[in-house]
Amino acid sequence: MNKSHFALSLIGAFSLTLLAGCTMEPHYQRPALPVASNWDGAKTGAAEDIGWKAFFNEPAMNQLIGMSLKNNRDLRVAALNVDTARAAFQIDRAALLPTLDASAGETNQHLPGGLYSTQNTGPVTYQQYSANLGVTSYEVDLFGRVRSLRDQGLETYLATEATQRATQISLVSEVASGYLSLAADNDLLKLAINTANSQNKSYELTKRSYDSGISTSQDLVQAETTVRAAQADIAQYTRQVRQDVNALTLLVGTTIPKNLLADATLQQDWKFPQTPVGLPSDLLTRRPDIIAAEHTLKAANANIGAARAAFFPSITLTGTAGSESGSLSKLFDGGTGAWSFMPSINIPIFDGGVNQANLDIAKDTKKIDIANYEKAIQTAFKEVSDGLAGQATYKDELLARQQDADANQRNYDLSQMRFKGGVDNYLSVLVAQRSLYSAQQTLITTQLAQLNQDISLYKALGGGWKH
Repeated sequence: MNKSHFALSLIGAFSLTLLAGCTMEPHYQRPALPVASNWDGAKTGAAEDIGWKAFFNEPAMNQLIGMSLKNNRDLRVAALNVDTARAAFQIDRAALLPTLDASAGETNQHLPGGLYSTQNTGPVTYQQYSANLGVTSYEVDLFGRVRSLRDQGLETYLATEATQRATQISLVSEVASGYLSLAADNDLLKLAINTANSQNKSYELTKRSYDSGISTSQDLVQAETTVRAAQADIAQYTRQVRQDVNALTLLVGTTIPKNLLADATLQQDWKFPQTPVGLPSDLLTRRPDIIAAEHTLKAANANIGAARAAFFPSITLTGTAGSESGSLSKLFDGGTGAWSFMPSINIPIFDGGVNQANLDIAKDTKKIDIANYEKAIQTAFKEVSDGLAGQATYKDELLARQQDADANQRNYDLSQMRFKGGVDNYLSVLVAQRSLYSAQQTLITTQLAQLNQDISLYKALGGGWKH
């Protein structure tokens, strides 16, 4: 057989792969959503996708998020994981094509005289040169095993890519929440300082009254307790502010300019875009973590195809074609052609149940991934439902907290007037002051909770929404 015959044999063998388009993967069908078709209280409406730059439009917060997307180490690791998964997929995809290698070599051998082969010739030195082009151990994918592994690698890569997007959305939300926590603690620290100053003035007045014999020692002690409590709050909120800065620095991944954090406060017109009504629950399938869960499910589905194909024969091709000569100068002369073609077939007969066990594992893995996918959907539905419930109720709560703080302020002012007029003792002033301080603290924490639930809803909807 000459080189043309060898080439025809290789072409014929490789054509089997092109003709073997079959696959043993089960037909994939997305599981039905295990949740209601929409959320309670939803009305018909329109929605559009909102990116993080439009949603988090406060300048300092926006700049911090931009810095974190460039420097955060967790996000950097997620990106590198995507690169690794992409490279792994390229390896799986390359297995579908034959690997063509070129080689050249020289062999020198010397045989002494007196051997059976050299009794008549005496000592002999052989030289041989070769140049070949060939394919090594190429599996003809008749039953789709290699193709299924390629599909599994693709879905794994896509799942990793979606996980990176989920990491980015989480990072954006964490930076925004971290900045708001700093703003709230700044406000609480300022409130504690103002309250401590006011209470310290009251203490000084009470002490002078005590020294004059007007106030009792109990009045003086009660006034002092309020001062010490406010001083403790100052220390607490000072610590929390520093820890908030440390947490933000870790999230951002680099040193933060002080001017970005100096003016952080909730006492400004904070208004995040509100979630539009009428959102269908299948919107959840756009969340990156759910996309990743579905790609993982598809990878498990492809793996079943590979496990099924293992029950069938596999054909492997190895072949070379080239030229061999005893002289380098005559290596490519006529009559020096050489070739080899070594097809092999492997037929599984008995493996002790290994193939069946692998198939069972693949099927069970798919069932597990279906459950994980459905749980991800249910968790997302719950997170969105919680966010919508918060959006519907925090406005009323915040209004009530503001009215409560205003009422406590009036009560405190009246208590001071009554004490100065001799109507009440100083204890009523202290009680009113403590109630006002508590109401003001609660108002700040409620403001923080309302803004954080808007961020949580934004995250729960996958970093935006589309209808």
